[in-house]
Amino acid sequence: MTLKNTLLATAVGAVALVAGMATADTLRIGVEGAYPPFSQKGADGTLSGFDIDMAMALCAELDRECELVEQEWDGMIPALIAGKYDAIVASLSITEDRKKRVDFSEKYYFTPSRFIAKEGATFEMTEDGTEGVKIGVLRGTTLQCHVEKAFPKADLRLYNTQEDVFADLATGRLDLQLNNTLGALDGFLNTPQGDGFAFYGEDVDDPECLGEGTGIAVRKGDPLAGELSEAIAAIRDDGTYATINDKYFDVDIYGK
Repeated sequence: MTLKNTLLATAVGAVALVAGMATADTLRIGVEGAYPPFSQKGADGTLSGFDIDMAMALCAELDRECELVEQEWDGMIPALIAGKYDAIVASLSITEDRKKRVDFSEKYYFTPSRFIAKEGATFEMTEDGTEGVKIGVLRGTTLQCHVEKAFPKADLRLYNTQEDVFADLATGRLDLQLNNTLGALDGFLNTPQGDGFAFYGEDVDDPECLGEGTGIAVRKGDPLAGELSEAIAAIRDDGTYATINDKYFDVDIYGK
């Protein structure tokens, strides 16, 4: 190899090394953008919400650049496994079924789920009592798991976004919907669209389907799960978590 070729190869190698370092310093986060107040997109395309702020805070704690990658909900885990991004910060519940496909950080929040119906509704929340009752949930979620298990005779309607679920509930195309209580309050019940609706029944108790809190998913075997768990603990300790929490909620949603 000539001296010229040797120098060229060295230069190319140096560029590749720098590029590799830049890539390593960037943490690609899968987010949704259609689940207020956890994630939503403004008219100008700007993403905001609790999950978005959490993602940015965790990147800062890890001293990594944060690249947000939008993804429709039902493709979240497949896109992670395919390498489209490095982690999911999108209100993803930690369940045994999902643990077979991905690894999780420790939880970063835990809130219960409840049904919503028209005020004065009288549904009997049993297998037979919900036969033919139109229940809407977000496709591919733990909520779908619960309705399929507890109310197999219901007319289950699956949606790509929570906004579409609320829209069909408001217009009468659904009888019930199941959602995280905080998402239901801020995304529907406390808005003009939710006028005349209310929570129906008690908090849903179904750890098998609903999981053990909300965590950050990474690919199997990725040590990033442990790093993110430490980062969550760190921002809890230094007050960053509380600042983000209080921006969106009146209670500490970290939970039990």
